[in-house]
Amino acid sequence: MSNPASGRVIINVNECKGCGLCVEACPPKCLELTGELSAYGVHPAHYTGTGCTGCGICFYCCPEPGAIVVYRRVAAARNASVLETSHAPAM
Repeated sequence: MSNPASGRVIINVNECKGCGLCVEACPPKCLELTGELSAYGVHPAHYTGTGCTGCGICFYCCPEPGAIVVYRRVAAARNASVLETSHAPAM
């Protein structure tokens, strides 16, 4: 049984230059360039929908600020009582 994706990538096609740096840098290879042209005449990157680890390498290598947003799923706490006592007191 494969592990579910622990991340998700959203690419703004209006900001993407289609340079492919994120596609080459992605360790799980879950990004690809689309076959369709954007309004700017480039093939923007696209998340395939599976396999993202949430590492953020695509975000850091992208030359266009705002083109890529990476969301990473946070693991659930194992012991809720520890979580309740580990935060700062409310003021």
